[in-house]
Amino acid sequence: MRGAFSRRLPIGAELIEGGGVHFRVWAPQRRTVEVWLEGGTGAPAVIELTAEKDGYFSGSAAGAGEGTLYRFRLDREDIRYPDPASRFQPGGVHGPSCVVDPRSFKWTDSEWSGVSIENQIIYEMHVGTFTREGTWQSARRELAELAAAGITVIEVMPVAEFPGSFGWGYDGVDLFSPTRLYGEPDDFRAFVDAAHNLGLGVILDVVYNHLGPEGNYLKQFSENYFTDRYVCEWGEAINFDGTNSGPVREFFISNAEYWIDEYHLDGFRLDATSMIFDASSDHILAALTRRARQKAAGRKIIVIAENDAQQSRYARPPEAGGYGLDGLWNDDFHHAAMVALTGRDEAYYADFRGTPQEFISAVKWGYLYQGQYNKWQKKRRGSPSFSVKPAAFVTYLQNHDQIANSGRGLRYHLLSSPGNIRAMTALLLLGPGTPLLFQGQEFAASSPFLFFSDLKKDLAALARKGRREFLARFRNLADPEVQSRMDDPSDPATFRKCILDFDERIRHKEVYALYRDLIRLRREDPVLKHRVAGNIDGAVLSPQAFVIRFFGSEGNDRLLFVNLGGNLHLSPAPEPLLAPPESRHWGILWSSESPLYGGSGTPPLETEEEWLIPGQAAVLLAPGDDGKTRE
Repeated sequence: MRGAFSRRLPIGAELIEGGGVHFRVWAPQRRTVEVWLEGGTGAPAVIELTAEKDGYFSGSAAGAGEGTLYRFRLDREDIRYPDPASRFQPGGVHGPSCVVDPRSFKWTDSEWSGVSIENQIIYEMHVGTFTREGTWQSARRELAELAAAGITVIEVMPVAEFPGSFGWGYDGVDLFSPTRLYGEPDDFRAFVDAAHNLGLGVILDVVYNHLGPEGNYLKQFSENYFTDRYVCEWGEAINFDGTNSGPVREFFISNAEYWIDEYHLDGFRLDATSMIFDASSDHILAALTRRARQKAAGRKIIVIAENDAQQSRYARPPEAGGYGLDGLWNDDFHHAAMVALTGRDEAYYADFRGTPQEFISAVKWGYLYQGQYNKWQKKRRGSPSFSVKPAAFVTYLQNHDQIANSGRGLRYHLLSSPGNIRAMTALLLLGPGTPLLFQGQEFAASSPFLFFSDLKKDLAALARKGRREFLARFRNLADPEVQSRMDDPSDPATFRKCILDFDERIRHKEVYALYRDLIRLRREDPVLKHRVAGNIDGAVLSPQAFVIRFFGSEGNDRLLFVNLGGNLHLSPAPEPLLAPPESRHWGILWSSESPLYGGSGTPPLETEEEWLIPGQAAVLLAPGDDGKTRE
């Protein structure tokens, strides 16, 4: 039995109405489980839990309440362990768990209805480096500026408690506990509440494919949390379909429900779903997404997958045999863009050429690899995604992985020419996919984003070695001199280098204006704001230039030219996509070469003699009766 009161979660410590705390934990390989209440001046109080069926133990402590520190002792051994479902770890992954009252926070977002995948601009945030203080409170102060810039959804990198004093968060081990490094649980809630009141959604990056190597005590409670039937790249695979997998599935599904319920989050980004293995009839991601939507109780949420295998079924509805997710990260768009901007085609860029046709296909169809053979992966990659709506493809030029994988953590604006960077930014923000920006991208942050992780000495050495081996897949980064100069992930200075400087919003005001104007154009233009599959086509104009046509109603179309080469003179121009609507002429609606953005100006593209497509630029045309500029 779970006790005489209604629990919010099947596991963990929960306050009882009228006083006391109820504890419940799954430990099927143990004979006895005790709760040790800590923090007082005397000896810890000990409560032995009652064994239930299916390996659960539960019981109540009348003397416990909000803020009580506790641990579990198993089979009367000398070691005591944190709660696998701890809601807060004030002393870190090895310390005691803390009883939290989720009802104490006073929410003010009752009118918030949530978010859908359509019409969003997602902003990936690492709380620890977003501000100098690296806290929820300091990040909250910047939300109004993000909203004013046109951001609509914050995607927070993982916050589940992880070891050390800094890290990316992908080695979290206490999945229900927001890390102490950024503040207390109510600070996170206040961040979400403030975001909602500014019209911003907040989704959380969650890691359900493995747990970190330090502070992971799940196997002390049950070996069945993990399985050796599958191989995960970063640790033991989670057991979602083997022996005793029912409670394991419940643990992870409850975690998703918990963030939706107790933190009012608007959904998730699911990390590395290709490493989540489940052969059961109800895939864990489908079950988890379904239950999260139910817990949202009518509030709209979005669930986005990182899926290196590019399986489109993740984003198909259940009735079509899919998992019912809303979005998929699109690495193909990023890889093609980096090859075009930098000329480098090493490692996982080797299967891309950065050609105009790749960008036209990405705009029209999302993934470029939908079942073709991929030389880098040495297998066929992807599945047909022609039926997946454009908004489901989350596109980006930067994210935490891709910046760090440059070796020195350089932002993409430092790897190519200013003109081409502006042009590619226009394609990202005006294209039909859902754009994702990485923190600071909107003002060309000079700070790098490097891999950093504060692990114990032996684990830190392994992380350092593994990072260098991974980067050595890029031939230039395999150079011994380059390897010797790489930043040490465990050095606090590496972490500090990555902190944003918001004064650069002023110093880089031309870039900031570019992003703000493009986002506003995307949101307000009557043609661009309606991103429907089938209403977009494109044509290659040269080895480095192409045009995208957005078809509107009654001939109110848009032409987006992107030229990553030199000035292009088209004469003749036998391409029907260049033709204006009947009885009208093209005029310039927007140009990346505007002096507002640091450009050198844009002459008319079409004359009676020729088309002149300016080099290293993007220009958007709209029909007018007189052909004049429509800025």
